[in-house]
This record gives sequence, C-alpha cells and structure tokens, in this order.
Amino acid sequence: MKLNRRDLLKAAGAAGALNVAWPLSAGLSPAQAREAAEALGADYDPAPFTLGVASGDPQPSSVVLWTRLAPEPFAAVQQLPEVVEVEWVVAQDAALTRVVARGKAPASATLGHSVHVPVGGLSANTRYWYAFKALGKTSRVGRTKTAPVGSIARARFAAANCQAFHDGYYAAHRGIAREDVDFVVHLGDYIYEHGPVGGDHVRDHDTPAILTLADYRRRHALYKGDASLREAHAAHPWFLTWDDHEVVNDYSGTGGGAPFMQRRAAAYQAWYENMPHRDSGSSALPDPEIHRVRRWGDLLELTVLDLRSYRSAQNLSNGTILGAEQKAWLKQGIAQGPEAWHVWANSIMLSQLRGRPGGSYMFTDQWDGFLAERKEVLNHVHTSGMEDLVVVTGDWHSAFVDDIRPDFDNTSSPVVGTEFTAHSVTSGAYSADWNKTNGPVMGAANPHLKYFEGNRYGYDVYEVTPQRFSAHMRVIADRRDPASPVTTLTTFHVDRGKAGSYEDPATKNSPAQYRRD
Repeated sequence: MKLNRRDLLKAAGAAGALNVAWPLSAGLSPAQAREAAEALGADYDPAPFTLGVASGDPQPSSVVLWTRLAPEPFAAVQQLPEVVEVEWVVAQDAALTRVVARGKAPASATLGHSVHVPVGGLSANTRYWYAFKALGKTSRVGRTKTAPVGSIARARFAAANCQAFHDGYYAAHRGIAREDVDFVVHLGDYIYEHGPVGGDHVRDHDTPAILTLADYRRRHALYKGDASLREAHAAHPWFLTWDDHEVVNDYSGTGGGAPFMQRRAAAYQAWYENMPHRDSGSSALPDPEIHRVRRWGDLLELTVLDLRSYRSAQNLSNGTILGAEQKAWLKQGIAQGPEAWHVWANSIMLSQLRGRPGGSYMFTDQWDGFLAERKEVLNHVHTSGMEDLVVVTGDWHSAFVDDIRPDFDNTSSPVVGTEFTAHSVTSGAYSADWNKTNGPVMGAANPHLKYFEGNRYGYDVYEVTPQRFSAHMRVIADRRDPASPVTTLTTFHVDRGKAGSYEDPATKNSPAQYRRD
C-alpha cells in the first residue's frame, strides 16, 4: 500500500480531522508508518542514524555520546545483526580533522542498537564535535562541551519540558539549538504515553496507548521525527530527568502490580535507549539512576532530582516523593554544599499552590501531595544555612515565579530560595479565559506567588554570574509553525546572597495573567 499526503488528507477529511488518519498506522508496515509520519510533517536523518546524535552529562574531562541505529525508525526490532560495531570520533573542529579521541562501541539488539559512549580524557570547559560511523554510513556531526573547573565568570543553560507531539511543532527546540548556552536541562515529559487525542491538532500520536518495549521504542522514534528536537540534541549536551508521561500519567514508581512493573521496565529501557544518559549501573539492562550532582566550575552546583522512581502514593502522612535514600542523599548535599549557586532540576512544582484563598491544593501529584517531606527538606535548607537556592521546574505547561518558604502558609516563614516554573515546549495549557480569571485567584491564594503567565509556550534560558541569577522566559509565537520566531517575554533576577526574585524593569510591562506588585 502506497501512502501519500493526498490520501491521508482525503481519509482525514472523510472523518472530520487530519489527525484521525494516524490510528490507521496500527495496520501499516514500519516503512508505511514512516511514510505516514513524513506526510504529516516528520522527517529523519539518513539511515541508519535516523534518530540523530546527542551528548549528555558533561563533566570536566568526560561526556556521554549517544546514537541509535534505526534504519526503520518505526520497527519494533531493527533488521540488523545482533551486534553492530559503531565507530565514533571526537575532534576540536566541526570538520573532524583535529581528532582528540576515537574508538568503537557495540550496538546490540538487546538495547535497541543504541550506543552510550562515555568519552574520557577531555579538556575542561572545551567545545568538541563528534560523529559516528556504522554500516558504511556516517552520522551528522554533533557539538558538545565539557564542564569547567575553578573560577568562571558566567554560565548559561536552557531548560525545556513537556513536549506533547500532538500539540504542536518543536519551534522551542529550534530556538534552543540556536542559543548560546553551555548545556540544556530537560525536566520531563519528553514523550506522552497515551493514544491519539483527536480534535484540532496539527499532528497526532500514531498508535493507541503504549504498553510494551516495542510500543515505547516506536513512540520515541515518532518524537525524534521532529527535526528541531534532533537539532537541539546535536547542538548542546543535555542533563535529563523524567516525570510521569515517560511511563504513564501520575504514576508512583513503587506502586502497582506485575503488569505495571513490566510496563515501567519497558518504558525505562526505551527511555535509556533513546537518551544521552550516563547510567551508573553495570547490568546489561538498565534501571536508570537519574539523581546526581554536577558542578559547573565554582559557580553552579546542579542537583538533578528523580521525583517518580521512589515515590509513595500521594497524601499520606508519611508519604515520600524522594524515597528514603534519595532524601538522605539530598539532605547531605544541602548540608555539605559548596559556596555556589545551588540549582535543583525539579520535574514538578515544589511551591504550594492553592486553587483559592484558604482552599485545597490544586494538584497533589506535585510536592503538595507530600507535605511533611517538603517541610522537612526546606527546613533543612534553612537550618543548614544554604543560600542562593534556585529551583527550575517543569510540568505545569505555564510559567510561575515563586518564593520558596519552609512553611508556605506562614508569610513570616523565611524565604530560602526561588522557583522558576517554565512554559512547556508544546503541551497544552489552560485556556486564555481560564488563565485570565484564575491568575489573580491563584495570586490571592498563594502569597509566595510572584508571577503567572499561561498563554504561551517556549523554554527558559538561565544566565548565571557570581553576582546574579537571571531567568529569561523565551516564548514562541505559534505552536503550529515549526519555524515560529522566539522572543523574550520577561526576565527575572535573583541577587547573590539575597533570597527572593524581582522582575527586570525593562520587561515588567509584558503580558501576564498575574504579577505581584
């Protein structure tokens, strides 16, 4: 069966919406599914490196290089030998002539023919370029950077989250690829696990809800079909955490019976196969450990949190979002942290969020569902004397700026940090009418809330100096335009040694549904 855009539009028109053509892919071969995806706007790098290249977890002398051999990106199992030898090269120039390291790595069917190469012996604070070669073909060239050591004057990084494929094109990632940043932090919801959603969308998921390793592999391949996502991966090294939709909505990593645990294992493996993640384990099949601390010179300490794998159910008096071991690890890091900006990569909102004054919490899947543990951790921040804490957060599909207090209900409780919750890349927010009505209500109900804007999509760029931490909210004009331009909506600052944020005077008149004057 040969598919073309006209046939897809015809089928969609008969049913009333373009995206309804996508469920037909359940009966398509991998090649036909790819053709359908491309007819609706997806594209891929030349085989076998269709899913692109990436780097991650940069350290002063090391970075992880990633690719995955997928000649047919929608095939559950690639028609390749059990093990394929992949050559890799790292150089000081984009032409790959000044080579500093090279080697070979096995890409096995066990891990979806992915490779994760931990390249060592590199120089600190240095740009490098890299590429892979396999089956007589060469990948695109990627760019990466190692972490600095010692005193540095500036760091810049981007944060992205929540990129539902059906909700729009990844113009935000196109913007990230073009930013002058040292690294990217992805805060979760890299994929979504549900099936087609229908309605007025420019593209949609290709199968029903995903459950198996084959399903999750295909879903990751679909998302990598956005050229801007592959471009952002190839442009900068990434740090990664996850939220719920990488597995299933609102899940607890410690709950559920055997079917759920099998689904979680499949999702975790597919995530690892498709990400530039440095795994700390030594087994053939990964159980990815997400939480880690990384330093960017003496300027910034990045703490990456995992708020899914070890959590209990919500709303328990003794509930945990971190798990006992991760909580002990975090508290030890708080007590022993260096004099630096302390940045927590946090997938879901830390700050309290009541829906109306004196009312209930809006969502207890976030830290509001784990009150005792949140108070314990934030009291520890206060009593330990930690300063200069900035929490960067995703999940909400809207932008918030909050003061962090150990007791959010007590306005005399000390401010111990600032939380910046970034816009989503594409995932749908509440309507403009809802935001207009409820922004002031949330402001009245949450005296620590300084700013709310929910009508836009994009990402944040954070600029860090020894004196100041600045959050630039980048927004796109239209999710339906893959080349949508990027502008800066507003900028907030945090001064070193002084808890709390303030909006830059130059952008203070920008549109928002709430700002505390």
